[in-house]
Amino acid sequence: MTTIQRVSPSRRFKDRLVQSLVYLSFAIAVVPLVAVLWMVIKNGLARFDLEFLTHSMRNIGATDAGGGAYHAIVGTLEQVLLASVISVPIGLLTAIYLVEYGQGTRLSRAISFFVDVMTGIPSVVSGLFILAFWILVLGFSFSGFAGALALSILMMPTVVRSAEEMLLLVPNDLREASYALGVPKWRTITKVVLPTSFSGIATGVMLAIARVAGETAPLLLTVFFTDSINTDPFSGPQMGLPLFVFDQATRPTDTAIDRAWAGALTLILIVMLLNLAARLIGWWRSPAKGR
Repeated sequence: MTTIQRVSPSRRFKDRLVQSLVYLSFAIAVVPLVAVLWMVIKNGLARFDLEFLTHSMRNIGATDAGGGAYHAIVGTLEQVLLASVISVPIGLLTAIYLVEYGQGTRLSRAISFFVDVMTGIPSVVSGLFILAFWILVLGFSFSGFAGALALSILMMPTVVRSAEEMLLLVPNDLREASYALGVPKWRTITKVVLPTSFSGIATGVMLAIARVAGETAPLLLTVFFTDSINTDPFSGPQMGLPLFVFDQATRPTDTAIDRAWAGALTLILIVMLLNLAARLIGWWRSPAKGR
């Protein structure tokens, strides 16, 4: 006959107290987020229309109605895409080296140290570096590519750390089973380790993209301002959504402020769509799907 042990009132009280504190902390953390989202949606819907998404600010004054952020949307998408093309392969290869090849070596410890240092670098420092080296020393002009270089500096440490953590979660039994079949290490990494951790790596990449998509300081120093549509990120100034929001918010007119709110709402929607795409890709490529 089993003996049922009753939980003492003091333990039950402590459990309820800790549970209540957890719920309270969650509510405190969510309230500012919901408030910001509500404010952006409420104020941004006033100018979030087809004209705003398909027109630029060319020949539109600060007090004029109309205009849109099409040129800024194009610039942000191109700059973030270029930054991802630069930083994701470098960050992923660095994480593979740290986990699969360089564990315990002096070089891996040095790389980990500098990755940690880069994680805490203010965003304006990356913009200053590209401004000093790429524009002033090498003589290149302001461009979307210069902004992408600055954003890639901010993306790399996030990609490295997230990919490293996901690779470490892959069980060693999978690697050893592959080695036992005579599969080379490089093929084990590409066919076993990376597919197993693909979902987590994709999520980490999206987190890195979400971090840099709203950065303004690096773009202020490397991209410059323009009201015209520039689809070539390698030539001439190119607007970005963070710059568009900053520019419109500093103009003391209601029409400009409305455009700034609409630009902020557009930026949030782009980040949400990118995260949704990452979730769908991770679900489709998960090992449980058998692909």
